[in-house]
Amino acid sequence: MAWMIRGLLVSALFVVGCRHSAPAVTPEPSTPVALSCDERQSELSREADQRASPYGIEQHLAKNFPEGSVSWLMKDAQYQQYVVQTGATNFGRCDDSGCYLFAAPSSVIQDAVKKASSGGTHDPAVLGQALGLPAKNFEGPLRMMTLDLRASAPCVRLPVDSDPGAWKCQSEQDTDCFKFGGYTSGGLPEVMVINAPVSQAVVTEVP
Repeated sequence: MAWMIRGLLVSALFVVGCRHSAPAVTPEPSTPVALSCDERQSELSREADQRASPYGIEQHLAKNFPEGSVSWLMKDAQYQQYVVQTGATNFGRCDDSGCYLFAAPSSVIQDAVKKASSGGTHDPAVLGQALGLPAKNFEGPLRMMTLDLRASAPCVRLPVDSDPGAWKCQSEQDTDCFKFGGYTSGGLPEVMVINAPVSQAVVTEVP
């Protein structure tokens, strides 16, 4: 009987020991959280979150960017001029503090392009209507960029009025201007991506 009890105790200790020695598994977050913002961008992000409180960047990403990727469109001529010919390393409007890019959920952009495409070309009016922007923004051949936020880990925050390219709306009817809150004037979810790397973006032609 004594050896049976000792055997049971040894077995129990072995099982408990295995359970405690197993490494803790941390689930991958479903929402990409920007950890690469420098001090200046972190401060801007905190201020934007306070202004939008209780709805900050993390809630915005979780609600509108669940796939963890962003996309945006450029006219092919601009892509060639500002990205290819210059050998740019980051997308966006650049200054001494970084390169600033407005981007939307990949699923929204891709669905809009699919809806607007027919017969080997796209309809600028249909694309503009789907994205809540003027059709002239999408005339001619386009390039669609897609960036995985988890893999590239750029700085991501809510856009603010001082961002390059943030032109203030002059009226409620304006649809190509900046309104604070994480949505375009046309109602499209958006984020500000700082230093989106060209090398990690998937570029697709939109004829």
